[in-house]
Amino acid sequence: MVIEESIRINASLERVWDIFTDLTCWKNWCSVLEDVSAEGRRLEEGNSFKCCIRPFDIPMNLEPYVEEIIPMDRIVWSGKKHGISARHEFTFQMNGNEVLLTSREAFSSPFMSPLRFLFPKSKLQELSGKMLREIKMAAEEGPGTQNNEKIQHSNKT
Repeated sequence: MVIEESIRINASLERVWDIFTDLTCWKNWCSVLEDVSAEGRRLEEGNSFKCCIRPFDIPMNLEPYVEEIIPMDRIVWSGKKHGISARHEFTFQMNGNEVLLTSREAFSSPFMSPLRFLFPKSKLQELSGKMLREIKMAAEEGPGTQNNEKIQHSNKT
């Protein structure tokens, strides 16, 4: 199962990157992943971070491993929980005066078919889109933004 969402953000690439990679500020903008913590302040290649997601009412504690960081371009993290492997890739692309941020998450498991009832694609897609809308709001509302236009959401399925 693959979840892919994109959003256009009216802010500089540096600002979007800074907000996304600074784990200490996630509590201020990200409601999808709670209790985000790591040994360092920023996402770092080769390190893990801790977080909690609540696809429904039941909290699921995760510890994704950051596989790759290409500054101002791409971040990939992965993890495994309850027999489900997930790989989450974020790409950051300048597109005119805005940043196109794309989230692509791939899930795999030998038990994927029965697990679709516990983690339906629609719910996972909703959470992915919400996270992108939240970083958009954080990047566009602070100092150094290019403008504060109405949110425009691009949804790719």
